[in-house]
Amino acid sequence: MTVRNPFDAPDVTSRRGGRVKPPLSRDAIVTEALEELTRDGLAGLSLRKVAAALDTGPASLYAYVDNLQELQALVLDRALASVDLRSSRRAGWRDRLVKVLASYLEVLCRSSGLAQLAFGTVAVGPNALRIIEALLGLLEEAGIDRASAAFAVDLLILYVTAIAAEHSDGGDPGNPEGSAARAIRGVAEHAYPRIHAAREDLLAGTGGERFAWAINVLLTGILETSRMRSKAPGSRTRAKASRRKRRSK
Repeated sequence: MTVRNPFDAPDVTSRRGGRVKPPLSRDAIVTEALEELTRDGLAGLSLRKVAAALDTGPASLYAYVDNLQELQALVLDRALASVDLRSSRRAGWRDRLVKVLASYLEVLCRSSGLAQLAFGTVAVGPNALRIIEALLGLLEEAGIDRASAAFAVDLLILYVTAIAAEHSDGGDPGNPEGSAARAIRGVAEHAYPRIHAAREDLLAGTGGERFAWAINVLLTGILETSRMRSKAPGSRTRAKASRRKRRSK
């Protein structure tokens, strides 16, 4: 049985027309679903609500999407088209990589529903693949081996997605007036001596500063892991064999 790629739009001839109702299309469905998600959050997104907004029945949508999960994947990929991958070649690979991840975070934080959707959806649409391709290129430029880069992209995207999801309900853990900050500042020294001693450090820094610090830590570890992999016994032999194989093709 052939599995249909959900990002390949089916060839559907709409039976709707005339001046009253515009023709139904996958693009119209995804556009409306993204608006619903932005306004009402992930829990408020449904085929029924999208169909009602488009003045049709839910059954009509199944000609364009198989189910709600497929629609969610399409909506996420539509949103990821806004991630800015442009960068100046005069900037170093690290600065350009951080810029891509910061743009990805900004897009997800535009609505709580989008951040939550990204955290629970495997992003493999064209725009998501465009982001992965850009990150792999930047890691390659840094000299990171392909296997390490593949794992690194997954780690970096997962971290940024988790940050967006954590802030999706407006509950910034670093907010000095938030519940987390109040709890940490109010701990009893005799019960939690280390937290009490580090309470100001635990709450220090802006969200941007913490984000940049965390990405730097991750990249430092990725670079070191890649260097260790390249020095591992047999790695040079495998690299030479791979180069010979490519030349023989």
